[in-house]
Amino acid sequence: MRSRLLTGAAIAAATALAVTGCSTSSGGDSKTIKVVYKQNPNNGNKVQANYLRPMAKAFEKANPGTHVELVPVTASDSDYFTKIDLLMKSPATAPDLVYEDTAVINSDIAAGLLKPLDSYVSKWSDWAQFEDVSKGSVKGFSDGKTYGVPDGTDTRGIWYNKEIFAKAGISVPWQPKTWDDILDAAKKVKAKVPDVTPLNLYSSVASGEASSMQGMEMLLYGTPAAKNSQYDWSKKKWVTGSQGFKDALDFVHSVYGGGLGPSLQQALGANFSDTVATQLLPQGKLAMDIDGSWMPNNWLPSGGAPWKEWSSVMGVAPMPTQHGEGSGKISMSGGFAWSIPAKAKNPDLAFKFLKSIQTESAAAEWDVVNAQIPVRKDVAADPTYIKGLPSNKFFTDLVPNTFYRPSLPAYNQVSTAIQKAMESVASGQGSVEKAASAYDDEVAAAVGGDSTVKGS
Repeated sequence: MRSRLLTGAAIAAATALAVTGCSTSSGGDSKTIKVVYKQNPNNGNKVQANYLRPMAKAFEKANPGTHVELVPVTASDSDYFTKIDLLMKSPATAPDLVYEDTAVINSDIAAGLLKPLDSYVSKWSDWAQFEDVSKGSVKGFSDGKTYGVPDGTDTRGIWYNKEIFAKAGISVPWQPKTWDDILDAAKKVKAKVPDVTPLNLYSSVASGEASSMQGMEMLLYGTPAAKNSQYDWSKKKWVTGSQGFKDALDFVHSVYGGGLGPSLQQALGANFSDTVATQLLPQGKLAMDIDGSWMPNNWLPSGGAPWKEWSSVMGVAPMPTQHGEGSGKISMSGGFAWSIPAKAKNPDLAFKFLKSIQTESAAAEWDVVNAQIPVRKDVAADPTYIKGLPSNKFFTDLVPNTFYRPSLPAYNQVSTAIQKAMESVASGQGSVEKAASAYDDEVAAAVGGDSTVKGS
């Protein structure tokens, strides 16, 4: 089960959504499907809506009498998870197709909210084109069945403003070799360009998974323990008490305690990631942002903050490992998938629509407009995709250096504990030692003490 408690406000909001955005007016219509996807709040980015709308119309034309009802859920990441879970629990409100984060898909599988798709994908020739690692991200941890079709993946690096770097006397192209190199660049920006924020590292509970992934895990998986820094796969236990976790928190302390990060008022805001993408970066108010391959979709003509000059102003650099260990580079990958709820009224028609938006041509178009990395082999090899955006090749080339979160039922609880630890340090409410100890206690309480192991 998920660790986030359903507050009265959250339940009320989700219930209202069920009544308005996902009504049951077509409940008995075997030719109507409802498709739920995420829409960021306070962000004019309508990339997914603009992509799905013509796809739905084409499907309806090719299948006379059918109707595809697109239902955007406007919410932050954590609220989105809560809302779709509530929708899927009832036959009266369950959609037929839902956009799932692969990191938390096993929570919904364990809760019995999703339908296995093995009988569908086994008869679908295109399934062979999907990368095995992506297929693994949608498998049930306990039964090995397939519960979704991957929609795309991503990688993460450091976006930096070349114009701000020039004012700070930092040469470009820039490539930090250690964590200290990042902090040194931030200090130079603070000294030479004091009217901008040197570095953004998501570090709050409100930023949700952005804090866990772009924040802690980009650091944690760059420590010497690397693969076993968060979950020890050989022992099948969650790692606690590690020096790597403390070192990562110490980096957070250096950023916020040293005045190198955003103000706490900004950092603790519920929609700060939207602010970063649509205001701080386009307006030249942020020098560095540890973030993802999808960022350009905010700056395209169809995005929330069209920005013609982004490709010439912004540079990208791989995130370094702590002291330059290993390949010297680290990235994290995630992604979304399309799943069919267990209580969906029209699963067959839903999968038919799903296949129509996951053909090679459709997937290639979506990967370009959404600035994401393909999960289909044929699309990844297509020059049209590679040349679709100036940043595509850089982020695709990070795949050999990427890690994936442990997609286990308890991950959501562990992720929340990470966010609390980061916020405690960033806000100055707790020391690194205190925050790390609280994290260890929360993880042990969530998974059981016998399911943890002391890290190095």
